[in-house]
Amino acid sequence: QVHLVESGGGLVQDGGSLRLSCAASGSIETIYTMGWHRQAPGKQRELVATIRRGGTTNYADSVKGRFTISRDNAKNTVYLQMNSLKPEDTAVYSCKMIVGARLYWGQGTQVTVSS
Repeated sequence: QVHLVESGGGLVQDGGSLRLSCAASGSIETIYTMGWHRQAPGKQRELVATIRRGGTTNYADSVKGRFTISRDNAKNTVYLQMNSLKPEDTAVYSCKMIVGARLYWGQGTQVTVSS
């Protein structure tokens, strides 16, 4: 099995920055795609950003120019650098990875942005 563990969440003020990490452990095959999703209270889970093995990235319109996704294949880790955070970014952020032919999710980490 593969286990994903997120870290780096917390409380930050409006306009601040935060860096999330998600590390995979277990029987690691090729990790094709890594990504981040978030779910705010009372709202549907939404895609935040993805990065493919070759480095191609994709971002939700709401975070373009503020968030940056990156990966360290040697560490089986994906990162999400979040800058210029807004209260609207408050949510549980979950890591997703396509490892071999399977999809895995982390348990999520809380990000709270106060004004």
